[in-house]
Amino acid sequence: MASGYPYIMMAASLQESVDLVAALADPTRVRLLALLDGHELTVAELTAVTELSQSRVSTHLGRLRDAGLLQDRRDGSLRYYRLQEEALPKRAGRLWAAVRADLRDAVLDGDLERRAELLAARDEEGPWVETIAGRMEHHYSPGRTWEAFARGVTSLLDLGDVLDVGCGDGMVAQMLSPRADSYVGVDRSDKVLAAATKRLRGHGHVSFVLGDMHALPFADESFDAVLLFHVLTYAEHPQNAVREAARVLRAGGRLALVTLASHPHDDIVERYGHVNRGFDTKKVQRLLRGLELEQCEVTSRERRKPHFQVITASARKGES
Repeated sequence: MASGYPYIMMAASLQESVDLVAALADPTRVRLLALLDGHELTVAELTAVTELSQSRVSTHLGRLRDAGLLQDRRDGSLRYYRLQEEALPKRAGRLWAAVRADLRDAVLDGDLERRAELLAARDEEGPWVETIAGRMEHHYSPGRTWEAFARGVTSLLDLGDVLDVGCGDGMVAQMLSPRADSYVGVDRSDKVLAAATKRLRGHGHVSFVLGDMHALPFADESFDAVLLFHVLTYAEHPQNAVREAARVLRAGGRLALVTLASHPHDDIVERYGHVNRGFDTKKVQRLLRGLELEQCEVTSRERRKPHFQVITASARKGES
């Protein structure tokens, strides 16, 4: 049995070494260590400096702390992180010193510049909201979500009779129908319509209809508002779909359109059933010809690769 102990000790040491190397085998974790080398920063401050999401920063900080590369301390409601080289396990200290010696990168240079600005601003520190001014959309604060914002905005709307083309399982209907006199969702899938009906059960002014966006089963001028939210990428004939939406719109009514901007990523969208690659703003403007265009522009860009962009457009139907 005694001969087994050296093996056990060697195995544990090997695993610890592998875990330590793995902790440094990620560019984001190296960025964080570089920022925390000699300075204390909070998660919010690291998020501001790196321009990464707060959840991503927190996950990597936890991994570094577990590997023995970081220390943290609480100050009231804040938790500060720091790399203290003198407190590192010897093995971790040697490895970090070797990595740090060869760090030359434009991303790191930008991080360090923003850190310097942040530390300088601490001398005139104000409320948290002031430290993220100009970048609020990239930072979390309790309850401040895009869904909460959207629900707040919808409370200001008076939509009249609404048609939701390609309504899916009723998520948009659940948000907007309280602001409508009547709300009709149309989709070509029985299964998603069943889910939508279940979701909106008990809402007497909401109904769902099986139908095709290219040939809507409604009379002319039936609705005050028509929604085309992320449906045109499924349209074999987008012009026909928009023409049908305009046909059922009343004079003075508005059409709201949201769709992917043009992209080359067929391999990604294929599994979602898209039949085209999206649109550019000029194409969307041509689709809306005959209506009074109010807006047509790229309004958002996804933070994750491949950074899909979204076009938002709205148009009003003129008086007959």
